[in-house]
Amino acid sequence: MNLRVEEEQVPKTITRAMLTEAAASRTGLSRPDVSEIGERMFEMIGDALMAGETVKLSGFASLQVRSRAERTGRNPRTGEQYPISARHTVVMTPSARLREALDALDTPPVSQPENT
Repeated sequence: MNLRVEEEQVPKTITRAMLTEAAASRTGLSRPDVSEIGERMFEMIGDALMAGETVKLSGFASLQVRSRAERTGRNPRTGEQYPISARHTVVMTPSARLREALDALDTPPVSQPENT
C-alpha cells in the first residue's frame, strides 16, 4: 500500500477515511461504496477473530487472538503491586514481504518515547 505523496506530506497516522479516499481514487469506485466494502471487511475480520479463527491477509499480516494469563503489575513510580486480570488480545504478525520492505527502509527506526 502506497499512500505517500511527498515526504513532507506524509501523515503520522493514516485513518480509515484516508484509506477510503485513496482506494476510491485508485479504483474509480465511489467513496460510499469503498467505505461500505471496508466496513464489511472489518466486520468479517472481527467476527472471525471472535470465533477464534486466524485471519491471514496475504502479503500483509496474520491476525490471531491470544490469551494472556493473569499477572502482577507494578506502578513504576510507587512500586505498588496490583493484579492484572487474564484477558484476550489480538496479535499481528507481519508477513515476510512486509518485514523485508520495512527492513529496506532508508530511515532508521523511530524509538518510542518513554512514559513518565
